[in-house]
Amino acid sequence: MNLLLGWRTERNAPSLPEVHKSIAVPQTASIFKKLFAFAGPGYLVAVGYMDPGNWATDIAGGSLFNYSLLSVILLSNLMAMLLQALSARLGIVTGRDLAQACRDHYSKTTSFFLWVLCEIAIAACDLAEVIGSAIALYLLFSIPLIWGVCITAADVMLLLYLQNKGFRYVERLVISLIVVIGGCFLMEIILSKPDMLGIAHGFIPNPEILKNPEMLYIAIGILGATVMPHNLYLHSSIVQTRNYSDDSAGKKMAIRYATIDSTLALFFALFINAAILIMAAGVFHRTGHYEVQGIEDAYALLSPLLGVPIASILFAIALLASGQNSTLTGTLAGQIVMEGFLNIRLHPVLRRLITRLIAIIPAVIVTALYGARGTGRLLILSQVILSLQLSFAVFPLVIFTSERKKMGEFVNSWPVKIIGYTIAVFIAGLNGWLLYQMFYV
Repeated sequence: MNLLLGWRTERNAPSLPEVHKSIAVPQTASIFKKLFAFAGPGYLVAVGYMDPGNWATDIAGGSLFNYSLLSVILLSNLMAMLLQALSARLGIVTGRDLAQACRDHYSKTTSFFLWVLCEIAIAACDLAEVIGSAIALYLLFSIPLIWGVCITAADVMLLLYLQNKGFRYVERLVISLIVVIGGCFLMEIILSKPDMLGIAHGFIPNPEILKNPEMLYIAIGILGATVMPHNLYLHSSIVQTRNYSDDSAGKKMAIRYATIDSTLALFFALFINAAILIMAAGVFHRTGHYEVQGIEDAYALLSPLLGVPIASILFAIALLASGQNSTLTGTLAGQIVMEGFLNIRLHPVLRRLITRLIAIIPAVIVTALYGARGTGRLLILSQVILSLQLSFAVFPLVIFTSERKKMGEFVNSWPVKIIGYTIAVFIAGLNGWLLYQMFYV
């Protein structure tokens, strides 16, 4: 039964109609078969937590401060787990993705404003991923950056081909690339022989983070770049690809297994983000290379410092897999946001080409004019734009899932409400401070 009391309109067409409820969910099967049926959306979401935009902050944190900022990575991933669980809950209970929910709750003017902000954020995120893939192609195959940026447009056709075969194929590709990334960094950790006791201490919050301005700055950069706003829109939509029952029991089951899926997937993201920092600490900090912050610098130094030729190659392969994975999910998020906020339908080919062109055009221009140095600055700018937009996604999500009229029996409990609003205010405050530091200090 639809929950109409808290919404202005009836539900319109479902989110991503071409794959809506396209994946069967066994009603009487074992727990493991149900877990398998729901496994997938969480990994598409987890991609955003290990994209190229996170790499620079993780590398800088490890090379400058050893393992001390591992606690920040842990904290940011714990916050992400709750926010993604709320996103899945919203989509399952209301049948609306976050963009549709905003359109049904706010005025047309406010919805249009939120749509514009979200489109800018998606383009900024896509920009970071396009540049990351282009840098990886340059490092691996010496393909000029400008051509590498253009090559990334081909992933649009790959995504369309896979989605036409079934949404499971998209999920399998994404999970396969995550395994590649994880495998590469597992090898990097083994090769770098890190200090295991130092790693354990690094996961314990260190008061020095708040006292040291430079450490605090990088810590806020890690937090600000971790929770991606488009992931909240994406997750609330793709959980609806599962054909669960719309009654109370079906929704309870869907929420339970979708939450397990996203939580497990984000543990993989935690491992990969931590692995990047651990590698940077174990290789660069230990050898006195404290100023390694760029991706190209890390690639150039890894093999010479470790004495293992394959170390730099593994790093570049992981970067390419990360960039390609992120562009796949970014294009999906773009379709969800446009259709949800504006209630218009575009052919998937057209929508994804628009999303890709918005990211590629500035990347091509800056790469042509300024080369690798310019793309590095563009990466930083993209993370600033993401920070600006994040709160405009987090606050509506927490507000909607905390209203009984909208969620019925599935409304957030008081402890979850308190934690959710605390996270929203915390993220807004940190990102505000980061922006102030960037522009006024």
